[in-house]
Amino acid sequence: MTNTLAIAQRELKTYFVSPIAYVVATLFLVMAGYLFSAILYSTQEATLRYLLGNVSVIFLFITPALSMRLLAEEQRSGTIELLLTNPVRDVELVLGKYLASVLMLLATLAPTLYYPLVLSLYGSPDQGPLLSGYLGVALLGAAFLAVGLLASSLTQNQIVAAVLTFGVLLLLWLSDALTGIVRGPVGDLARYLSVNGHFNDFPRGVISTTDLIYFLSIIAACLFLTVVALQTRRWR
Repeated sequence: MTNTLAIAQRELKTYFVSPIAYVVATLFLVMAGYLFSAILYSTQEATLRYLLGNVSVIFLFITPALSMRLLAEEQRSGTIELLLTNPVRDVELVLGKYLASVLMLLATLAPTLYYPLVLSLYGSPDQGPLLSGYLGVALLGAAFLAVGLLASSLTQNQIVAAVLTFGVLLLLWLSDALTGIVRGPVGDLARYLSVNGHFNDFPRGVISTTDLIYFLSIIAACLFLTVVALQTRRWR
C-alpha cells in the first residue's frame, strides 16, 4: 500500500507540472459550464440529469488525454525499466498510476458540485438523482480511465494510446446501436456491453446492482490485463 500511494503521489505531481492536465480541466469546465447554462435556460428544470448525460460524452474525449501518458511515457523514456527493477510489484505500480488518474478526474469534476448549489437557490432539486448521477459519472470515468491505462501499457506512443482508448470507448458507447441490427446472442452481448445502457439510469436516481457490477468489472478486467502486460514486458 505504501508503494502504491508513493507512486500515486508521484504521478499526481507529474499531472500538475504538465500543461495537459490544466488544458483538459479548463476545457472540461468551460464545456460543462456552457451546457449547464444552456440546459437550465432551455428546460427551466432544477435537475442535472441532462447535464450529467452530456458530461459522460465529454469523458469520451478527456479520459484518453488523462490516461495516455501513464505507462506509454514510462516505456518511451525507459523509466519503466527502473520501476520494474525496484522493489515495487506490478500490481502496486498499476494501482498507483490508476489511483492518480482517478483522483485527477475527480478533481476536475469537483468544481461542478457548484451546480447543485445553484439549483437549490432557484428550485428544489431531488437529492437522490443528484447523488446517484454523480456516482454514475464517477464510475463511468473510472472505467474509462482503466481502459486508457490498459491501452497506455500496450504502446510507447502517447497519441497511439489516446487513439486506441478513444476507439475502444466509442465502440462501447455505440454498441447498443447494434441491437437494432443484430439479433440473438450477439445482440444480447452488444446490449450488455453498451455503456449508455448501464449509465443512463444513474442520473434518473436508479442504482442497479447490474450496472454497478458492469462498471466494476470493466475496471477490474482492465487493471488485471494491465498487470499481465507489465509482467509480459518484465520477462522479455
